[in-house]
Amino acid sequence: MDLSTCPFCNLTVLTLELERHANSHFDDEDISKDLELAQEIALASSSPPYFQVDDAMQCETSSRKNHENSFLKCDAKNCTPGEEDLTGKIRILASVQIKENCPQVGQGLMDLLKNCLELETEKTTTILCGFVDHFQSSPSEDFGWGCGWRNIQMLSSHLLKQHQEAREVLYGGSGFVPDIPSLQRWLEIAWQRGFDKQGSEDFDQAIYGKRNWIGTTECATLFRSFGVRARIVDFISREIVSRSNGVGNYVSKISPQVYGPMDKYLSKKKNDISEAVSISYDVKAKPRVQQALIDWVWSYFSDNKFKNSSNHGILVSQKAPLYFQHDGHSRTIVGIQSRCQRNGSIHYNLLILDPGHPTESMAKSLKENAGWQKLVKRGVHTLKKPLYQLCFIDPGIASGEEMERLKNLQSVRVEV
Repeated sequence: MDLSTCPFCNLTVLTLELERHANSHFDDEDISKDLELAQEIALASSSPPYFQVDDAMQCETSSRKNHENSFLKCDAKNCTPGEEDLTGKIRILASVQIKENCPQVGQGLMDLLKNCLELETEKTTTILCGFVDHFQSSPSEDFGWGCGWRNIQMLSSHLLKQHQEAREVLYGGSGFVPDIPSLQRWLEIAWQRGFDKQGSEDFDQAIYGKRNWIGTTECATLFRSFGVRARIVDFISREIVSRSNGVGNYVSKISPQVYGPMDKYLSKKKNDISEAVSISYDVKAKPRVQQALIDWVWSYFSDNKFKNSSNHGILVSQKAPLYFQHDGHSRTIVGIQSRCQRNGSIHYNLLILDPGHPTESMAKSLKENAGWQKLVKRGVHTLKKPLYQLCFIDPGIASGEEMERLKNLQSVRVEV
């Protein structure tokens, strides 16, 4: 019989039941008692019964505590009782969260993509972001509703690998990408801390264990709760805005509200698109919307110093990938490619990782340099939706007053 010891109450339980038991410590009515008991046990004994602690584990525990302390930044003496409970929940979640299983592709998916791009014979210019792990939707777990969480995992994999300041604050300093249930817990804590209060009401402030669709708003809220500067930008036809609320006759503005256009199409309380708020519009995307999106993505990836380049017109940007939302699905943009055509016009391809594609199939097509274009490349002509939304990450970590401002989401709306 495989037994494990709960790290909070020191109760010996079946290993298979450990996660469920640990999650039970999140109940509001029990959290104070759990923390008091854990503190008493810690003072009474240097190690729990029936559990041998070696030097390596002690070192890991000490390191995790240091990460937790740097993440919390909260003096218990100045906290209200509610804040103390929330601080306890954060400590527990940082310790019990589960690492997401990600299929290993050896060389790395982005390196494989770069190799294939270098083998192309046409003269192109390509800008890629750095390391990104691909997280696929699982038929047995989240197929049909989990794409938003999978894209959050892809962005997280990049931030944890290439941005040390983000690695120190994300997910309690764990250094790994959590699974979907753990991410749901982190989002609930973000709401409880006051991030996107209006948006949390659409989920009744609870999302753990549910199969609700999420979008750019929840992605930004989750990252902002750690101090990561996540921003939202909307791309929408001016005609659609005029039809829906009479606003028009300008190119862009800063939206004073939390929600962008895509949120009108996400039914958050039920997975029933008929429940979503609808707007009357022509289902074909306007060319101006397509071009505005492409121009923005090109500018985003090219607007910084490049880590390295190759002789094949491939540049590696230091920018993070983009959370890419449209009606019905979301994906991750990891780069953009341009090619000058014979008539002098420039053809663009977005380079996208889709959580709906199996990781192993994508890696196989890249290794064999066969068929990967259909999985990764998306030309302008494929952008047929009238509304698009992106979540992007600005460098650095917020603190103090800026952290408070991040609690209120705003989007930059580009109307063309």
